[in-house]
Amino acid sequence: MIIEHRTFRLAAGADEGQLLEADRRVQTEVAPFQHGFIRRTTARGADGRWLVETLWFSDVDAVAAAEVDGPAVDAFRVCVDPASVEVVRWTTLD
Repeated sequence: MIIEHRTFRLAAGADEGQLLEADRRVQTEVAPFQHGFIRRTTARGADGRWLVETLWFSDVDAVAAAEVDGPAVDAFRVCVDPASVEVVRWTTLD
């Protein structure tokens, strides 16, 4: 199993409400329909960074999902400062 750890900051001009609505759409309209998807959650840090933690069955599934496009994903991406994005994938040992 893969744990995908994605952190980012809001894009200039984006606000928290806009991000949360876009995140809800990705959570309900996109993520559950991706091959290998297990679970996804979003969190906000006190320092202004955001985290999306997603569990996948395999690294292939995680990589393929990163290429998905569509209105919900586009709305989410508009809220994210692309220069701030960091993605780390971890392989579980159990």
